[in-house]
Amino acid sequence: MNTAISAGDTAWVLTSTALVMVMTVGLAFFYGGLVRPKNSLNTMMMSVVALGVVSVQWVLVGYSIAFAHGTPWWGGLSWVAFKGVGLDPDPAYAATIPLQAHAMFQAMFAIITPALISGAIVERMRFRAYIVFLLLWATFVYDPLAHWVWGAGGWLQKLGALDFAGGTVVHISAGVSALVAARMLGPRKDFKRVPIVPHNVPLVLLGAGLLWFGWFGFNAGSALAANGLAALAFTNTNTAAATAMLTWVGLDLFRTGKATAVGAATGLVVGLVGITPAAGYVTAPASLAIGALAVLVSYTAIQIRARTRLDDSLDVFSCHGLAGVAGALLTGVFATKLANPAGGDGWLAGNFAQMGVQLLAVLATVALAASATAIIMTVVNATLGAKAGVREQLTGLDLSEHGEEAYFGEQGAMSVPGVALGGGVIVSHAVPAPASNVVAAG
Repeated sequence: MNTAISAGDTAWVLTSTALVMVMTVGLAFFYGGLVRPKNSLNTMMMSVVALGVVSVQWVLVGYSIAFAHGTPWWGGLSWVAFKGVGLDPDPAYAATIPLQAHAMFQAMFAIITPALISGAIVERMRFRAYIVFLLLWATFVYDPLAHWVWGAGGWLQKLGALDFAGGTVVHISAGVSALVAARMLGPRKDFKRVPIVPHNVPLVLLGAGLLWFGWFGFNAGSALAANGLAALAFTNTNTAAATAMLTWVGLDLFRTGKATAVGAATGLVVGLVGITPAAGYVTAPASLAIGALAVLVSYTAIQIRARTRLDDSLDVFSCHGLAGVAGALLTGVFATKLANPAGGDGWLAGNFAQMGVQLLAVLATVALAASATAIIMTVVNATLGAKAGVREQLTGLDLSEHGEEAYFGEQGAMSVPGVALGGGVIVSHAVPAPASNVVAAG
C-alpha cells in the first residue's frame, strides 16, 4: 500500500461513506411516512432497492463511467469491474486515501440520487419498471454528469463550476428527472379526489433526523480528508439546515397559524439541499442566507404546484430541483477563497463571471436530466408498462407489488387511525392538512 495514505483521512472517508449510506435508509423512512399506509412498504422499498441495484452497477460500470480518466464527456470503460481501482491513491481525486475508499464514498451518492426521484412517482409506478428505470438512469444520467462535474478532465470541472457535494450532480438532476417522470407517468387515480396526507408523521421525523445526521458525511466527507475544509463543510451544513427549518416553521405560522412537524422536517431537508453545492466554498454567515433563501424558493414553488394538476407526489422538484438550483447559483454569489483557497470567488468577492459558470452548469444538468429521463421513461413504459393499474392503485402497491402490508388488522386488513375497509378497497377518511403539511420531499 502507498505510504502517502493517511490513516486519519481514510478513517474519516470510510465513516462518511457509512453516514451517506444511512441517508438512503433515512430517505426510506421519510418518504414512507409521507405516503398512505397501503403504499408505505412499496415507497420504502424504492429507496432500499437502490442500495442493491446501484451498488452492483457501480462496481461493474458506474464508477468507470463517472471517474476513470477518459474524455471531458465520460470516463470510459477502463475501470470496468474495478479493474485498476486499487488500494493506492489517485492524485486526481485524493492523495491520501485509497482509490477504493473514494470509489465507495462516491457509490453512496450514486445510490441515493435516483432514490430521490422515487418521491415523485410513488403510489403508482410498478416496482419492476422502477428497477429498470433505476439502472438506466444511473448509467446514462448520473454517471456521465458526475464525470462532467467531478471526474478527472470533466468539461464543467475544467470551466471552474463549483459543486462541493452535489447541487448539480445529485439534487438538480434528481429534481428535474422527478418532474419529467411524474409528468410522463401521469397522476394517481385518486389524485385531487380524496385527501392524500402523511400517514405516519413520527416516521417522517425519524427519516429527517437520519438525513440530517447522514448529511454530515455527505458534505463534510466531500473534503476527502479529516481537515479544516471538512470542519467548514460540517459547520455550514448544520447552520443551513437549522436556519431553513426555522424559516419554514415561521412561514407556516404566518400562513396557517400552525407549526407543523412535516413542515419543519421538510424545511431542514431543503436547507441541506441548498447548502450542498456551497458547503466547502462559503463562510458560516453565508450558510445562514443560503438556508433561508432556499426555503423561500421551495416553499413558494410548493404553493404554486398545489394549484396545478401536476402529481409530483412528495414535491421532489420543488424541494430538490429548485432548492438545488438556488444553492448552485448562490454558490456563485457567496463563494470566497477566504473560506477555501482551492475553491473560487463568487459575485460578492468581486468575480461576477462565476455566476455565468454556475448558470451554465445548471442548464447543462437540466438538459441532460430532462432529455435522458424522457427517453428512459418512454423505453420502460413501452417494454414493461410503467404505471400500475387502477385496481392496483386503489388496493395499494404494498399488496399488488410485494404481497405484504405494513400494518395488519383483522383478516389481514390494515388497521390504522383514519383508514377504514370498504368493499375490499382501502379508503382514507383522514382530514386534509394545511397545504404545507401535505406536500414535502426528503
